[in-house]
Amino acid sequence: MSVYEKLKSLDIALKAPATPAAAYVMHVQTGNTVFLSGHIAKKPDGAVWVGQLGKNIDTAEGKQAARAVAIDLLGTLQEACGGDLNRVKRIVKVMSLVNSTPDFTEQHLVTNGASELLGEVFGDAGKHARSAFGVAQIPLGACVEIELIAELA
Repeated sequence: MSVYEKLKSLDIALKAPATPAAAYVMHVQTGNTVFLSGHIAKKPDGAVWVGQLGKNIDTAEGKQAARAVAIDLLGTLQEACGGDLNRVKRIVKVMSLVNSTPDFTEQHLVTNGASELLGEVFGDAGKHARSAFGVAQIPLGACVEIELIAELA
């Protein structure tokens, strides 16, 4: 099944990448490696998914937010691939920042929302190295921010 058939089966429609909100670009390619800037969690209506894990967002909702970030990352990755996600040879690394209280310790479970989706979409090529951090704050009060590194064919 192609990447696009898989996205369709998951009822996922990719959006065009967001415009950078500061002095950066959404992706940079060097050789066959593409680096995607951090994307913050947004709700289906496009509003920033604001909140803090361990305070007013639980792990299950955080996992949904991380999945939403992964969908946005796929839109940016598609642009970086010249419009063809089938060029993705491998998702190499995911780094996740989770806006969380000092006693919240399930950042890795929140990040699974993104990692599991990447595995569903790309199969074995979606298996990646990963870091998940708890942080005191994320821009605009978002609950999750994720960046991604991929190898292209």
